[in-house]
Parts: sequence; C-alpha cells; structure tokens
Amino acid sequence: MHTPKITVIGSINMDLMTVAENMPEQGETISGESFKTLPGGKGANQAVAAARLGAEVHMIGKVGDDPFGAALIDNFESQGIRIEAVETEPGVSSGLANIIVSDQDNRIIIIAGANGEMHPGYIDKFKERIEASDYILIQFEIPKRTVEHILDLCETLDVPVIINPAPAMQLDDAYWGKATYITPNDNEAKKLFAYDTDDLPKFLDKLVITNGAKGASFFRGDRMITVPSEKVEVTDTTGAGDTFNGALAVALAEGKALEEAVGFANKAASLSVQKLGAQSGMPKRSEME
Repeated sequence: MHTPKITVIGSINMDLMTVAENMPEQGETISGESFKTLPGGKGANQAVAAARLGAEVHMIGKVGDDPFGAALIDNFESQGIRIEAVETEPGVSSGLANIIVSDQDNRIIIIAGANGEMHPGYIDKFKERIEASDYILIQFEIPKRTVEHILDLCETLDVPVIINPAPAMQLDDAYWGKATYITPNDNEAKKLFAYDTDDLPKFLDKLVITNGAKGASFFRGDRMITVPSEKVEVTDTTGAGDTFNGALAVALAEGKALEEAVGFANKAASLSVQKLGAQSGMPKRSEME
C-alpha cells in the first residue's frame, strides 16, 4: 500500500489541562481534581493522528524559545513526525491552550504565541515539501493571511488541501473554493455555511460536517449522506475532531472513496475519546484494524 505523505501546516501548543467535577461559575473558585501539561494544538494533534495511522507526516509550524517549545519538538520526534519545518521563534512564548474538562465536556482558551508568527514568507520556504505531499491539512489557529496564502500556493502547485475551519473564521468564497474538502463541526457549519437554513449550504460538494456521537455527513449531489460513529464510553472529547481530520487525510491519500474515508475517520475519532488528553487517545493503525 502507498504510504500517505501528509503535510500539516498549523498550530503547535502545550495544553494546560485541569480536570474538575463541575465548571466554575463567573467569579467562583472551586477545587479541581487533577492538572497535566500535554502536547496539543490543532495542527500538532492532526499530525500525530495521521502519523499513528501510518502516514509519513511533515509538520510546518513554530514553537517559542521556552521549555514548552523544546518539549513540543521532542514530542514530534517521539511520534516519528518530520520536524525540518518546525522552527523556534526567539523572544516569543510557545502557543498555549488552557483547558477545563468537566462532565465529559471541555472549555478552551487559546494563546497564539509563536503560532502568530507563522507568516506567508515562512510557508514559502517549504514549497518543495508542500508540492511532494498527497494532502495538506490546515486549521485556523494561525494568521488568516497565512491560511489564504497556503490555499493560493496549493492551488498553484495542484496539491489537495483539507481545511478544518476551527476556530470558526470566515474566508472569501474564492478561498473556500480552493479547498478540496472543508471539515467544520456542526456549529461551525451553521456559522460559516448557513447549514441550518432551508437552503442547501454553500460549497456542499466540499463539506464534511462532523457532529460528535451522531457521526459525520457529506453531500452526494444535493443529498446528505450521514456516516454514523461508533458507540463508545466517552472519557474526554478533546482532540476528537483533530483525530477525525488526520484520519480523513490518511484515508483519502490511500485512495479510499469519500464515504469509506469518513467511516475510517469516525472510527479513529471514536477510539480517541476513550482516554484523557488530545493526543494520548489517538489510535494506532493496529487498533483500527
């Protein structure tokens, strides 16, 4: 089987994860149950998900010149992810995500840090790497103008690109049109593509909409196809969407048809929510099989 070559361009964070029985109300102080620092960031998470499923994964991103940055680079190496395009930004902190997990749900605050230094010129340094890829994966935790530049570049190089539009950010229609697939969750699809109206959403031929335990949907013509997810015991949903995206890219790069690829990605995401932390639950290929 062809080894998929996936390049992920996006955020690299350290997740500061607090687990509590209840979410605090405004102005309230409560006692938590545990605290962990875990590698994260939507870009890094998707890279790990793809690597564990057997892809050759290259990461393009930045970390800060702090202890978190060094630890995040070490984590990539331990996962077998190529880091030639991960650089340390001097005088800047690494990206951070403050995460509160409670009652099978989570709330997250993102600090961009070095991710905010991902400018278009930085991307151009790695054109050869991008051109050699089967799929490019991007998200919206890097500057908007960089996202647009990546889409322009992928169009020029004729490289397929998956946009995971999270956190939700609107692009001009011309840029949405450059994507091969767009993977919003249900809320993002409503906000960005008028998904909850009586009319069909924009770019329906590109949309793959995730909806947690209900599975994921795409359109065949004007008919929506829903692929159900696996029924599992949920521990932590953090990173489930990133697992889905990494797995979807791998499946498509292997030549799977869209419906089969969505089913593969659903299965990976279902396995991922059974452990605490974004990356710790991401399945290996052997677990999938």
